[in-house]
Amino acid sequence: MASPDPPSESASFFGRVRAVVAQIPPGRVTTYGDIAEHLGRRGAARMVGWALHDAVGSGLPCHRVVNRDGVLTGKRHFETPRAMEERLRSEGVTFVEEDRVDLDRHHWTPNSG
Repeated sequence: MASPDPPSESASFFGRVRAVVAQIPPGRVTTYGDIAEHLGRRGAARMVGWALHDAVGSGLPCHRVVNRDGVLTGKRHFETPRAMEERLRSEGVTFVEEDRVDLDRHHWTPNSG
């Protein structure tokens, strides 16, 4: 197992993650892996999740980040179990299953503008 990043490197990565999340347009979602790859850290999807853990409730649209299958894996970090889904639905995001967004319709990647 690789050693964790030094604190300053992790803080920088976390800040870059939050900057990307701030750009996700309403009604669109991206994945933890998309953000990691955009930041040159392919395979660091879990670190993206860690970066967002403390950002929930900060005004950052963390609810727009889902796993690679469109599942709302971060929902447990919100004030209620349904808050993430409710925010996405209020933006017009549709679901193909309970807790799984329609990625084909709503997927946004950091490079897509």
